[in-house]
Amino acid sequence: MDKVLIVMTSGPDTPRRCATPFFFATLAAAMDYEVTMFFTIDGTLLLKKGMAETVFPKAGGKPVSAFIQDAVDAGVKLTACTASTELHDIKIEDLMDGVKMVGGAAMWQMAEDSKTLTF
Repeated sequence: MDKVLIVMTSGPDTPRRCATPFFFATLAAAMDYEVTMFFTIDGTLLLKKGMAETVFPKAGGKPVSAFIQDAVDAGVKLTACTASTELHDIKIEDLMDGVKMVGGAAMWQMAEDSKTLTF
């Protein structure tokens, strides 16, 4: 199976940038790609329990949490950069269920193993 890695850097301060990566991840998973999303910088904040429910890419639209749930339901794997979690004082217990914490070197390995890499 071909692998796709999506690096997510946008967070709650840029809500209009937060839905599309999950949409693309869900679409790729539906096309039988093995999809992993790597969250770093402010993207990691979206993985905090309850945070994505408060972020709306479009006024009156769905919260980012709905896009995340679609991605997870499609089989997308969510990984959080340990340096980024440290930057934001986030502990593993603060993250949504199913999120795996990985170091920066893991991102490079995932990128090397992927057919497609997008930011």
